[in-house]
Amino acid sequence: MNGSDSHCSIVIEGLPVRASKKWIKMAAVYDEDWLPGQVVNNPESFVSQLRESRLEADIFTFAQKIPDTKPKYQYPMEWDNVAAIPITTYADWWKQVSTDMRKDVKRAEKRGIVVKEVEFSDEIVRGVVEINNETPIRQGRPFVHYGKSFEVVNKEYSTYLDTCVFLAAYYEDELVGIIKMVYVGDLACIMEILSKTAHHDKRPVNALIAKAVEVCEKKQKSYLTYGPFFYGNKKKSSFVDFKRRNGFLRIIFPRYYVPLTFKGRIAIKLKFHRGWIGILPGFLISFLVALRSKMYRKNIFRFAVSK
Repeated sequence: MNGSDSHCSIVIEGLPVRASKKWIKMAAVYDEDWLPGQVVNNPESFVSQLRESRLEADIFTFAQKIPDTKPKYQYPMEWDNVAAIPITTYADWWKQVSTDMRKDVKRAEKRGIVVKEVEFSDEIVRGVVEINNETPIRQGRPFVHYGKSFEVVNKEYSTYLDTCVFLAAYYEDELVGIIKMVYVGDLACIMEILSKTAHHDKRPVNALIAKAVEVCEKKQKSYLTYGPFFYGNKKKSSFVDFKRRNGFLRIIFPRYYVPLTFKGRIAIKLKFHRGWIGILPGFLISFLVALRSKMYRKNIFRFAVSK
């Protein structure tokens, strides 16, 4: 580790801790969500070592993991949330999802979508690159994976290969959707889910979710998770609707914010650590998101016309 890197990244008790470079520097265990069990087992000792380190951070954040949702520590705490499907049996999940979801899964099968577990390979990477480059805009904003090279995608998708599974959706011989799912203790966590918009009418994503639930039952996992259910105060979006239709529930768990500096204490008191999406009211967030989407669509139209 070189001198400059030591100010934003450090190792404590074998765990890499990284700090953001924003005005309020937030530190957290790198890839905390993808590590099994309670990552920070002794917060008092961990925080003490963090304060003595050279890491430039104002706040250290860590969380408990479901199903361990009863607060354990006296640090400043807020309720975080995760989108999760409790796994009992596939039949139970099928009964409680929406009628639209059941229709979509059946539609996928009728229209030729086949979902199967696959090994990580160059063929899969090439398929993902093709999906990434299908369109520069998704869900009303620039698609962050658009234009990524084979080498970059290969590096990103080759993480956690010893604890992950790939589920691929095919139409004939064409890869039209994929899920990368990582096993984290009793949880199965969706790290990535992608599909081709050209085949949206065949509902490959719904078929992938159904297959993921089936795999979770076979592997005896307690939950299938897919990131937060809500992001801050953004309570209305097509993404939330998608998760709800597919049987995901909002489960809350404690997240702790430990001030490391005077600025960190003030930031927590004033709620600045939440970021804009956790401070602004939901209606204003929805308005700004819609405005942003409109601007992106205009820019794309102008670019297309100029070409």
